[in-house]
Amino acid sequence: MAKTQDYGVGRGNGEPIDNAFRRTDPFGLHQEPTYAGATSFLRCKYTRDLTGVDVAVTGVPLDTATTNRPGTRFGPRAIRQESTHIAWNRPYNWDFQPLDEIAVVDYGDCYFDHGHLENAPAAIEAHITEILDAGAAALTLGGDHFLTYPVIQAHAKKHGPVALVQFDAHTDTWQDPDKTRIDHGTMFYHAVQEGVIDPAVSAQVGIRTVNDDTLGITVVNANWVHEHGPKAAADRVREVVGDRPVYLTFDIDGLDPAYAPGTGTPVIGGLTPYQAMTALRNLAGINLVGMDVVEVSPPYDQAGVTALAGATLAYELLALYAYGRRKA
Repeated sequence: MAKTQDYGVGRGNGEPIDNAFRRTDPFGLHQEPTYAGATSFLRCKYTRDLTGVDVAVTGVPLDTATTNRPGTRFGPRAIRQESTHIAWNRPYNWDFQPLDEIAVVDYGDCYFDHGHLENAPAAIEAHITEILDAGAAALTLGGDHFLTYPVIQAHAKKHGPVALVQFDAHTDTWQDPDKTRIDHGTMFYHAVQEGVIDPAVSAQVGIRTVNDDTLGITVVNANWVHEHGPKAAADRVREVVGDRPVYLTFDIDGLDPAYAPGTGTPVIGGLTPYQAMTALRNLAGINLVGMDVVEVSPPYDQAGVTALAGATLAYELLALYAYGRRKA
């Protein structure tokens, strides 16, 4: 049962500092100084015990599948750090506190041996499968976008082929006929060919690079969003996905690099944070079963703005997930 939120420092089950280790209840926000303490996501409890947990936040520090600038292996850590700035209040666009409605923990990071990259996809899939088998949903922090492929494979084992909702500058459906690449630009091509994504009920938002073969996925490109607005874009996505189980992936380069410079393959002409957050708010009610925020690359960031955007969007995804459970 959801608990009443306590905003006071050190009251309730919260403590003045290091709530990531000291708190006992996975519900609600518990303030502590933004500049100190263990930096779990939103100060949620670090644990591998998923008993009674609704959402496990987990990092996948992969950046060896990038085609341009690396550094996203540091993304999960940076997103957690910036989340301390927003771990004192509910997301602005929502009229409820999602952490009062769902039990959320920080599950730590997925481990794989960087010296044996060929084993990373199976390790990521197994890591997410652990979470799903325990009855929790996964909010994954990246890491480069390739990681979404094994994460979706894990979800498809539970839910069948999922509807993909992808915010991105790139379609990531470039063909790979030999099927051997571990690449952040080809994984959704593989996912469609494998049947873990149903392209007929999938949509990509914010696209602004050319790939003529859409594989049957609906593309709501960046120009369309700018011309028609984020609510209309969300309405179009809702029409496409219907009530199918949805996996939502947000590549931070879906935002214009003016707002998210810290990413590997920036493309100008992208979404504003307002457009992205408004679109997500207007997706409330979709059958969201899994989600991620990827491609935050701290070495190319300025003043943590990209990581802050990633943390805020991840918080929005928690609210989107909680809304669906709230109305269930």
